Amino acid sequence: MSRRTVTLEDVAKAADVSRATVSRVVNRKATVDKEIQRRVLDAIAATGYVPNAAARTLVNRRTGIVALVMSGSDGSAAEAFGDPFFGRITGGVVTYLRERAMHPTLLLADSDEARQEALDFVRRGNAEGAILVSTHPGDPLPRLFVDAGVPAVLFARPSDPVPISFVDLDHEAGAALAAAHLAERGCRQVATIAGPADLPAANSRLAGFQRAMERHGVPYVQVAHGNFTADSGEQAMIELLTAMPGVDGVFAANDLMAVGALRALRDRGRDVPGEVALIGFDDSEPSRMSRPRLTTISQPVEEMAATMTAMLLERIAAPGVPPASVVFQPELIRRESA
Repeated sequence: MSRRTVTLEDVAKAADVSRATVSRVVNRKATVDKEIQRRVLDAIAATGYVPNAAARTLVNRRTGIVALVMSGSDGSAAEAFGDPFFGRITGGVVTYLRERAMHPTLLLADSDEARQEALDFVRRGNAEGAILVSTHPGDPLPRLFVDAGVPAVLFARPSDPVPISFVDLDHEAGAALAAAHLAERGCRQVATIAGPADLPAANSRLAGFQRAMERHGVPYVQVAHGNFTADSGEQAMIELLTAMPGVDGVFAANDLMAVGALRALRDRGRDVPGEVALIGFDDSEPSRMSRPRLTTISQPVEEMAATMTAMLLERIAAPGVPPASVVFQPELIRRESA
């Protein structure tokens, strides 16, 4: 025999208040006396009443859902969740929302059709706003959401001018920290494994490192490019060893490429950090799992994602506020590789 569903009327009777009062408490209206609110909440607990989420959405026009729109993977969920960068962003967003009884919906947007679907999903009221994560230079995704008037916040400064709120890291400052550390160790034959040349963050890290090494008396830095994967870092390190056999200091623009570089150095009998000092960037899980563990530059992705989520909720509450930005400062994390 099935149990009868508890209704608002049941709660109202148990609390000795009107149905309208129970509805105001359930929908978090600020016009209810605190003592009455306590009675209603006690009655809800006693009766086991569960608010109807769909009905609350109709009343409040609130879904409790935020769209997490990712553009930059290969379009698959496996790629999005397997990449430490995307995974850390997701973790930061989920943690922040969970503490506020809200939830994200993941949308992958790597084509014009998928981007339009993501926008339509939010515009139809399925989500209250969007957190946009894009690694494509010139990605139309931010402009698409801004032009549609949909509340959205972007991870990383947009490569094209778009009036959208964003969070980012001072990438040049992070690369300068790596350069200073290598210089302090006495490294003079220095190389770097840069990220893709068409990505603004990669270019900032490369430029920041080169300029900082110049200030430390090393006017030339040998450069090889990777695509932020371990395999590309390994191949780039092989290229660097061929071009600069005496290399004694390497800065990789992310931890995965540094892990690949470590493999190449080990395969060729080069001791790290005895012969070659190696520094990564991000302070992601691979930097702590490698042997030796990587000295790296921190990018507090989880904190950045939480801040981005807070900014989005503020924009949802006050749609007319102008765009804002928060730029985080990196730190040098000293471990065994340098």
